[in-house]
Amino acid sequence: MNRLDDIIEDLVGTENPDDLMQSILEVLKETQIVPDVGEYYTFVYSPKTPNIHYDQYPLVGVTDIFRWGFRGINFHLGDIRQYTWNEVVGQLHKVSVEEFKDLSSIPYQKLRLNS
Repeated sequence: MNRLDDIIEDLVGTENPDDLMQSILEVLKETQIVPDVGEYYTFVYSPKTPNIHYDQYPLVGVTDIFRWGFRGINFHLGDIRQYTWNEVVGQLHKVSVEEFKDLSSIPYQKLRLNS
């Protein structure tokens, strides 16, 4: 049984992203401050760049680490994004390979325009 089973079993399709993310963060207790390349993470993000479309609750496969942050594939947006350390709210919640498929099926993305 993976950590997301209860969340998936309780889905009815009317949940809002904030509630879903809260439930996800409660079960994905393994956190890191700096991610590992090749691993999956979800976290809360608040960008500084104005007028950018972003995912407040990204699901990311990390591809590169830098002094300023990291780069990865955001699976909710379907493209590569850059994330700076100061804009990650809290810590990165690690997602196992087995849990990635299940987490991909939970509609918790929160797409926004930073104004």
